[in-house]
Amino acid sequence: MKPKLSVLDLVFVGADQDLKTTFDNTVEVAQALDELGYNRLWVAEHHNMKAIASAATSVVIGHLASKTKNIRVGAGGIMLPNHSPLTIAEQFGTLNALYPGRIDLGLGRAPGTDQKTLRALRTDAKSSESFPSDVVELQHFLSKESANDPIVATPGVGQEVPLWILGSSTFGAQLAAHLGLPYAFASHFAPDAIREAVRLYRENFAPSAQAQRPYLMLGVNIIIAETDEKAHYLATSQQQSFVNLRRGTRNHFPAPIENIEDYWSSAEKFMAQRMLKYSFIGSPTTVKAKLTAFCEDFNPDELMVVSAIYDKEERIKSLTYLREIIS
Repeated sequence: MKPKLSVLDLVFVGADQDLKTTFDNTVEVAQALDELGYNRLWVAEHHNMKAIASAATSVVIGHLASKTKNIRVGAGGIMLPNHSPLTIAEQFGTLNALYPGRIDLGLGRAPGTDQKTLRALRTDAKSSESFPSDVVELQHFLSKESANDPIVATPGVGQEVPLWILGSSTFGAQLAAHLGLPYAFASHFAPDAIREAVRLYRENFAPSAQAQRPYLMLGVNIIIAETDEKAHYLATSQQQSFVNLRRGTRNHFPAPIENIEDYWSSAEKFMAQRMLKYSFIGSPTTVKAKLTAFCEDFNPDELMVVSAIYDKEERIKSLTYLREIIS
């Protein structure tokens, strides 16, 4: 079985780009994905990061949905501890009313930022403890059954926006299984628990109104170019970005460099390669062989692809190659 293909766009702000250019580039990529027949496009909530411009996640989703026709658009994800379930129900109820049947709502329990920014968001680390009950509350606000409650999400009530649980550990897998929701595992940057998380999710899945069977999405990094050498050159942008994160350096998304070995230390290289374990980089032939083995191993229903390429045209080209590989 060939998995469906989707893309997580982190709305990277390049070192030589202003925000308007960043958003315009994201729209062009979204429109290319729409034409290529990709299943969905997600953006993620990150705060206080120079390199990522999707902090106002629902606003970005609305903009992308308005510029595309068929592709599903959503959050991968909303960090629910930063918000009240009512607020998110209203935001995504509004989006679904504007773009019926095209909106997804992926939910994470991490804050998506540092402790100082967490305080600026008027929340705290303990907010994540109520994540399971907050998901249930949000689901209820979006249901038809909430119409006669004392508090009604307007818009929101009856919209029944599809919810996803996102995770990088076994916690999210067990919660998604318990609630009968689709599950997206962040193997594109946190690969360590993938096998156990997949097992727990599939073995413990309880059918629900939204999903009768488990539905698994796995995150992967994919960079395809005409040659292996060019693809590895393009991949140095993401590698630098991970090193900068470890160093605590808040830079814009970096342009690729000729020799990554001159940039990172041996410890930084080990860290980046471990976190980016599920990265498929190379020519179409090279990537097809490695990606086929990955899909045979884990049998995902869908791949959520991160294509962290600095140049917009090269990113579109990479995603076009991928569509040809899995068609």
